[in-house]
Amino acid sequence: MGIIIAGGHGQIGLRLAALLGPEAAGLVRNPAHVADVEATGARAVLCDLERAGLDEVARVVEGASAVVFAAGAGPGSGAPRKDTVDRGASVLLADAAGRAGVRRFVQISGIGVGKPLVPGRDEVWAAYIKAKTEAEEDLRARDLDWTILRPGRLTNDPGTGRVLLAPEVPPGAVPRDDVAAVVVALLDDQGSVRRTLELVSGDTPISDLAGRE
Repeated sequence: MGIIIAGGHGQIGLRLAALLGPEAAGLVRNPAHVADVEATGARAVLCDLERAGLDEVARVVEGASAVVFAAGAGPGSGAPRKDTVDRGASVLLADAAGRAGVRRFVQISGIGVGKPLVPGRDEVWAAYIKAKTEAEEDLRARDLDWTILRPGRLTNDPGTGRVLLAPEVPPGAVPRDDVAAVVVALLDDQGSVRRTLELVSGDTPISDLAGRE
């Protein structure tokens, strides 16, 4: 089946689907979003990770070579959905990957996750950081070939094809185009397995990231 993308209609998910084409299947919960995913060349699969059970999701991912968690509750959502999507859906997808025997799992998180909250941020932001932190902790405890990717501030600027990817990087921004391209590179990068990596724009060509041992 190729690569399963949770959050298939998200801004990064659609970019990733366009890069992978027929190799990818984007999960969507809204039937109205199917056409947008299919327009990228990827397949669309209706699966609501807030409502689906483990058996259903395991059937969806069975036979895949990798799973990418690119889902998020998104702007305008309240604290409860930060938990059900940013944490709960990731945990469910990891459970399903384990049951279906899919070992490769790339989770898109964010810089700032796992660190003390910046004073003055609101309740929803605190809920987001908590949900993402718990999702990361859950994934690290699993016997999967996981990679956690923490992009910096996301922009819609055109991708530059050059990034800084390391366990810790200075604060910065990165185009969503480049995040998607880095995910593609990481899928075949054995050097990134069981590592948490931060990402901002930089000087290293993304093409140099693929295939590292």
